[in-house]
Amino acid sequence: MPRPIKLRFVQGHPIVDAFIPNSVPPWGTAEVTLSIEGLEAIRLIDFQGMDQETAARMMNVSRPTFGRILAEARAIVADALVTGKVLRIEGGHFDMPPRGRGRHRRWRGGPI
Repeated sequence: MPRPIKLRFVQGHPIVDAFIPNSVPPWGTAEVTLSIEGLEAIRLIDFQGMDQETAARMMNVSRPTFGRILAEARAIVADALVTGKVLRIEGGHFDMPPRGRGRHRRWRGGPI
């Protein structure tokens, strides 16, 4: 039995949910789907310029897992750009990171 997929943390939902080419290629329209955690990996590495170790910690995954997510996301984006496919951003296994007084911010020394 395969191991269940651990939820990956993303900072927020995407601003847009699709990119559509201006013109239709001669072979017709096709679509590819980029997961939301794939978009988050691209955002952290290529847009914000983080290193993979820090980005993996932010997404709550191991560094090798992050590398696989990033490689898959880049391949999907490259396929859409080179072949003129519609790029949809949806789905995946993700959650928002805990904020505020969650389990990671406990203080045992008295009142906060």
